[in-house]
Amino acid sequence: MKFLKLFLLLFIVQTQAQQGGMWIPSLLKGMNESEMKNLGMKISADDIYSVNKSSLKDAVPQFNGGCTSEVISPKGLILTNHHCGFDAIQNQSSVEKDYLTNGFWAYNMKEELPNKDLEVTFIVSINDVTKEILEGVNTLTLETEKQKKIQENISKLNLSFKKEAWQENRIRSFFEGNQYILFVIESFKDVRLVGAPPSSIGKFGSDTDNWVWPRHTGDFSLFRIYADKNNRPAEYSEDNVPYTPKHFLPISLDGIKENDFTMVLGFPGRTQEYLPSFAVAQIQNELNPAKIEIRDAALKVQDGFMRKDNAIKIQYASKYAGVANYWKKWIGETMGLKKSNAVAKKQKEEVIFKENVGKAGKQNEYGTLLSDFEKNYVDIKDYALARDYFTEVFLRNTELLSTAYKIYQLEQVFNAKGEQAFNDRKNNLLSSLKDFYKDFNPTVDEKVFEKLVDLYVKKSPKQFLANDLININATSLSSDIYKNSKLVTYDQLTNLLTGDAKSVIANLNNDKGYLFVKQAADQYLKQVLPKFDEINLKNASLQRTYMKAQLELNKKARIFPDANSTLRVTYGKVKGYEPKDATLYMTTTYLDGVMEKYVPGDYEFDVPKKLVDLYNAKDYGSYGENGKMPVCFIGTNHTTGGNSGSPAIDAKGNLIGLNFDRVWEGTMSDINYDPAICRNIMVDARYVLFIIDKFAGAKNLIDEMKLVHPKKK
Repeated sequence: MKFLKLFLLLFIVQTQAQQGGMWIPSLLKGMNESEMKNLGMKISADDIYSVNKSSLKDAVPQFNGGCTSEVISPKGLILTNHHCGFDAIQNQSSVEKDYLTNGFWAYNMKEELPNKDLEVTFIVSINDVTKEILEGVNTLTLETEKQKKIQENISKLNLSFKKEAWQENRIRSFFEGNQYILFVIESFKDVRLVGAPPSSIGKFGSDTDNWVWPRHTGDFSLFRIYADKNNRPAEYSEDNVPYTPKHFLPISLDGIKENDFTMVLGFPGRTQEYLPSFAVAQIQNELNPAKIEIRDAALKVQDGFMRKDNAIKIQYASKYAGVANYWKKWIGETMGLKKSNAVAKKQKEEVIFKENVGKAGKQNEYGTLLSDFEKNYVDIKDYALARDYFTEVFLRNTELLSTAYKIYQLEQVFNAKGEQAFNDRKNNLLSSLKDFYKDFNPTVDEKVFEKLVDLYVKKSPKQFLANDLININATSLSSDIYKNSKLVTYDQLTNLLTGDAKSVIANLNNDKGYLFVKQAADQYLKQVLPKFDEINLKNASLQRTYMKAQLELNKKARIFPDANSTLRVTYGKVKGYEPKDATLYMTTTYLDGVMEKYVPGDYEFDVPKKLVDLYNAKDYGSYGENGKMPVCFIGTNHTTGGNSGSPAIDAKGNLIGLNFDRVWEGTMSDINYDPAICRNIMVDARYVLFIIDKFAGAKNLIDEMKLVHPKKK
């Protein structure tokens, strides 16, 4: 019995040790490939990444710079999340053609809708260029000189590295600047909307269910890539044809079960796994709470208007979702950091780090790293807090203020570069703001302004506020500005910006909305940002050295580079978890759960009648399982923002799901991955097929796909 318990303990520890990590696909051979095979993978590392033959990487493009997608047919059909395609769906929508509410389906290619400024990007090859980028850097002393030399080397290599005329080189830093990799990419700019379920499916549960488990959201949408006659990237043209991919993913109809191998490929945005304890404590106790409070206030205002007016709901749907996403993420992240004792865990690691430095005789190189970190994070605290308050209030969550700041930058261009540069920037700004004002509602924004400016003057560090802002009345100020500022409509703004540069600037400086932002921005740019940047640059240099030390002193450790929006592989298993005492979450949710949450007419939990009818009739076609319709499942894959839309792939390289979220308790995985509670959430591929086929009747799309039964072979 003791032997059995020891065996089980070793098995559990070994399995957990293999979870987590965001690995570079070109470097999987060796330990990663062995781990993946031990977890159940049946394909090879070459099947995932190869330059000489088609591989999984050729079926997984980045979607519009911030999400991931996957090719699922030989005709360039791609699948991504509903929330990734949300802007495109919203831009195609109107009160008369409300695709957000009713969904959209193209039953032939002629009905597919082109989208301005939407693109997908494929990785052609991955190349280590560390030697070339760091050439001549280590002989320099000042951090500013080092960064300048690195940028010079990057620019030089971007121009000289061999590629095709339609391709592009992109160089990214890894391990805090200890490694550099060049990606050859292809970006396709003719991407057309093919299908999207109504928001009552694609966004079911909305913000209430966001970041939580159990989840019942059919978070998917369909697009198609078009290319020129040579199958190369091209701007939109009626002459373009569906793209023929190098590889596309077959879709498994066999579903998943507990402990099945799962692999997620995608473009995770940003993680901070190797921060010192001082940084984690500051995020947990200072920065996150401030940002949460600001966004909470903005969301309450917007939600109140959206629930009363459908036109405002359409205007603000995408904006609200964007604000709410990280608001809730920061709440979960903070709870998770506390629950997992992340700061204490980091402190223990730092004790070991000090011991290793001593054992290696590296005190001269690494002995003061932690004390330097501690001093810097004390020094940067108020500057970081003031920066977050300014960014959240003026740049992200109050639209009039963010617009005014862009115009403020226009004045700075004139002061620095003169009239011609001013006019060029002005014309570009007016062009870009035309679409912005279509969805701008001054009535809503005025109330957001009132709440957030009040928080700004009361909570932001007082020593950095302009004197005139310290005792302002936010209610009377907001009323005055939104009544008198010419920034509230596009026509008035256009008139305000008409004329030569000096006349425009004179007019701007008589506008109350502009003057308010200018006063706050002047103070921020003079008193906050320079000092923040100075200390942050010191921390960046320390972090690079700290990362170098960990790589050097922990050669047996499993160290992966932080996410930086480059293609990564993460692998794990389908697995439930225990978020708290006496609570066990299972791996899979079903359509039964959708109906349990169903509230007719509710903003977040309404269900289309046809879906109710299909459920009542148990009409699931070949997509159901034991009389039930699977909807979502969870796994131990280490994901983050940017992995939205990533394919969940089975042991044999087939699509089994679509990644779209993480569980709330595990959102701190960006800073501290804990295999006990960190789970990613995926839409079951069978639910996607069920909605396309049985709900939408888009059999034309099903016929394009390759549906397989890998478990029956």
